[in-house]
Amino acid sequence: MESFIHDNFLLNNKFAVDLYHHYAKNMPIYDYHCHLSPKDIAENKKFNNITELWLSGDHYKWRALRAHGIEEYFITGDASDEEKFAAWAETVPFTIGNALYHWTHIELKRYFGVDELLNKDNWKKVYHRCNELLHQDEYSVQGLIKSSNLKVICTTDDPTDDLYYHDQIKQQKDFNVKVLPTFRPDKGLEINKETFVDFVNQLEEITNKTLTDFEDYIEALEERVQYFHDKGSRLADHGLSEIPFAYFEKNELDPIFKAGRKGERVSKEDEIKFKSALFIFLAKCYKKRNWAMQIHFGAIRNNNVKMYRRLGPDAGFDSISDQGEVAAPLNALLNALDSEDCLPRTIIYNLNPIYNDLIGSTIQNFQTEAGIAGKIQFGSGWWFNDTKPGMIRQLSSLADQALLSHFIGMLTDSRSFISYSRHEYFRRVLCNLIGTWVEEGEVPNDPTLLQNLIENICYNNARNYFSIEV
Repeated sequence: MESFIHDNFLLNNKFAVDLYHHYAKNMPIYDYHCHLSPKDIAENKKFNNITELWLSGDHYKWRALRAHGIEEYFITGDASDEEKFAAWAETVPFTIGNALYHWTHIELKRYFGVDELLNKDNWKKVYHRCNELLHQDEYSVQGLIKSSNLKVICTTDDPTDDLYYHDQIKQQKDFNVKVLPTFRPDKGLEINKETFVDFVNQLEEITNKTLTDFEDYIEALEERVQYFHDKGSRLADHGLSEIPFAYFEKNELDPIFKAGRKGERVSKEDEIKFKSALFIFLAKCYKKRNWAMQIHFGAIRNNNVKMYRRLGPDAGFDSISDQGEVAAPLNALLNALDSEDCLPRTIIYNLNPIYNDLIGSTIQNFQTEAGIAGKIQFGSGWWFNDTKPGMIRQLSSLADQALLSHFIGMLTDSRSFISYSRHEYFRRVLCNLIGTWVEEGEVPNDPTLLQNLIENICYNNARNYFSIEV
């Protein structure tokens, strides 16, 4: 039987095959957004077994396991790593039609040379094969990164982090992949969440400042932006359930901040004013330092309260949200930033695909800075959309509404050190889409034009977009 993950997997015409193998396949990877552990990279961690590497913290797989009726004991509970792997192997055949089926077999083949279809009958053989390889030096964290052809990794970091492990990585002369922090101030914007008071307390401690009013607060945040900048950061990221925007007066901000500082809940109107003011201030900080700003929006999180109390956040109980109004607040926010000349390079990721054309059309309203191609980006298919259909929807909307040629391409958004095969997956989907357009006569079969398009989306655009020397 032919290998499932064969050379031309997902490539359904000769143009797609040529585009992938001639141009996309060997391009380096610029992973400008992920959730990898800088500690694991700095310490060049080695994994005890494939379960630790592959299943720990992977809420995509956890959701599939639960849907298959697997007891939580074998997912996040106290079952042995061998038992957890067996439970996943039993589940895999039932994931057909889900990207997990593709990802599972691409990762097994690319990193472990396993060409079998994982199931309940061969799990033990696969488990031991992978574990044997994981004991080799090249299967350490840094070894896996090097074998994946990485040039840049941008982790996701709290503003109060001391970035100790990023410093450690920089000092390692035999590891030449750039690993840089990303400023993620979500806790500092969410004034009505229980994490806000703790965040302000930590910010006070790390800046050695007393934060009594809004001005104190934003000064402390800018100090941390500068600290990140000095450590090499050139990106910020914001995860939002909804796009916030409301007009505000400066004298309204102190009472709102002081209420939140005491743990009091503020009104929805005041919450949005606070977030709008803080967004505008932070955007000024980013623009001044030539950073890029990312906005991820549209998730409704921790929906299963019983499981949240048991397992905490990021355990696989999040879903796509349906914000009532997106176009008006998003355009108003970008307009406010542009009006004050503080709109940085911005990447917008929406979780609900019904907003794809909305995002594609909105970004075109603010492409007004000469010399920056694609300054405002429609980010790649995110979370529930980093699947084949999700990628095609995002790429098609971007091409339809804006300029696909300037797209900065794929990211992993992952905690796994073998998820870089998702770049291969994306590149195959991209090449098949473009190849189909060529086959159908919608795009000319011009090798130079096509080479530039594919290589730019795979790597070059990201390299040129971010102010990071590679």
